[in-house]
Amino acid sequence: MISVENISMRFAGRDVLDGVSFLVNRKDRIALVGKNGAGKTTLLRLLAGALGEPDGYTPTAGHISCEADMTVGYLPQVMLHHDGRTLRDEVMSVFEGDADEEHARHIAEADRTIVGLGFLRTDFDRPCAEFSGGWRMRIELAKILLRHPDLLLLDEPTNHLDIESIQWLEDFLRTCPSALILVSHDRAFIDNVTTRTIEITLGRIYDYNVNYSRFVELRRERHEQQVRAYLNQQKMIQDTEAFIERFRYKATKSVQVQSRIKQLDKLERLEVDLEDTSRLHLQFPPAPRSGDFPVIVDSLSKSYVPGHPIISDVTFTIRRGEKVAFVGRNGEGKTTLVRCIMGQLDYDGTLRIGHNVHIGYFAQNQAALLDGELTVFDTIDRVAVGDIRTRIRDILGAFMFGGEASDKRVKVLSGGERSRLAMIKLLLEPCNLLILDEPTNHLDMQSKDVLKEALRNFNGTVICVSHDRDFLDGLVEKVYEFGSGHVREHLGGIYDFLRAKKIDSLRELERKSNTPASATQGKNADPAPSAAKLDYAAQKAAAAERRKREKQIAETEAAIAALEQQQTELETLLAEPANQTADNFQRYERVKHEIEQKMYEWELLSEDA
Repeated sequence: MISVENISMRFAGRDVLDGVSFLVNRKDRIALVGKNGAGKTTLLRLLAGALGEPDGYTPTAGHISCEADMTVGYLPQVMLHHDGRTLRDEVMSVFEGDADEEHARHIAEADRTIVGLGFLRTDFDRPCAEFSGGWRMRIELAKILLRHPDLLLLDEPTNHLDIESIQWLEDFLRTCPSALILVSHDRAFIDNVTTRTIEITLGRIYDYNVNYSRFVELRRERHEQQVRAYLNQQKMIQDTEAFIERFRYKATKSVQVQSRIKQLDKLERLEVDLEDTSRLHLQFPPAPRSGDFPVIVDSLSKSYVPGHPIISDVTFTIRRGEKVAFVGRNGEGKTTLVRCIMGQLDYDGTLRIGHNVHIGYFAQNQAALLDGELTVFDTIDRVAVGDIRTRIRDILGAFMFGGEASDKRVKVLSGGERSRLAMIKLLLEPCNLLILDEPTNHLDMQSKDVLKEALRNFNGTVICVSHDRDFLDGLVEKVYEFGSGHVREHLGGIYDFLRAKKIDSLRELERKSNTPASATQGKNADPAPSAAKLDYAAQKAAAAERRKREKQIAETEAAIAALEQQQTELETLLAEPANQTADNFQRYERVKHEIEQKMYEWELLSEDA
């Protein structure tokens, strides 16, 4: 499918990639990993350039070849957006030029994708210009997915997605026939959608035919072997140089000296990334003791537009030492409530901050508050106290500010770098209530592990707004779900919440199915009458209607499963070149079309239910 042959890429006198070679096969699902700055985005742009994408790169050396007429869908981290259309019209633009008889199917598929990525149906006719950068990224992602390209190149696609949209994207990518190369710092996401891992380090690649979790184990073993070999070679070099220096001017040793000089000249020097933060432990300063209840919220509501509350009648209490998560779709009020707790917004109702509570707050714009004239090192040196001051460079290295990067001035850092620096600064300031709003967006996996361990050992209280399931897993013991203006409390960890939420959704579906349509007709009708108010005949009619819907949905799901089995068998058949006939391809397209039709039918039945 794609052959990458000995490519190199040089920037500012440095080889970001040096003689890299690998193959991408059909159905490959590759996670591209490595520290920030290792060259992951560069490699994606090189692949995009070879396939004709306008913002792609051309390698300094080497060659990338691909099959004729191959199509690519490339989602960069930063993109240009096109205004002037509504959301639905912009997404439907990918089908321009297709046959008119396909229009209804395209609309269904586009609507399903738009809703899956978190948009509401009321958003369909809104101009694209009204959406923020994160939502525009979702629009571009929807367009890419709807093109069904041969190869998907996705650079941090989950950065602006909520948990539900991430799970929808996981399900889509797992069943998508396109090959996939993915850059992401969301460990759970890449574990769920990829089966091969390519690591970039020191300009080279290491290719593992395993998912990310297994790769981490194999990489640790490889790294330990490399370090041992590197240290052994360094000792040999030092001993050889000491021998040369000692006997350089002794005539009886001249042959041995020259032999060792030639030996060093011919030696292939080993390189290894010695900046291994896997064993770095970072601890917050001891938290001053607060009152038993750092945050008490009672009947709190907040509206930006009168009559349209973003959160309504919210009541909960957070106890000292609890670690909780705020989760839900974007725009449901998580950051709004955080800003109320911080005293940055007015509200209706009651909100009390407990006795002796000192808040440490990491906001999305926290980076803007840093002093641009200070260096990275000085920024941290000014807040570090005690023994931690002896480990500042280790801490900076763990958050990707190792070596010369620690001497950069803050004003020359990128937005992501400033966010990471603001996070380190927060870690070292004494507080007993930490409020973190999307703390992992610009952290690589090792840095996230360092932060997560520090938070788990923190003896204060933590409120974390996050969409990163792996980060929240094992960290929080309570989840507050934001949705439809309300906040629901769930006891347990993030995966307990996700499992319970699926059960709740099914119960909600069943409850709504018990309500007959006739009960809601008329101006003065109760919009949601309880079963107790229905007479016996109405209850029987409701039960019969529910059984009918459940039967139709079950039959449709069975049909989809059978068709998907046919699709899998045909894909296996078509994997062999001898079977790639026009008739087999037509059968495959016919089955694929039938699946799409049945999925649309299932969606309509489910919505009706």
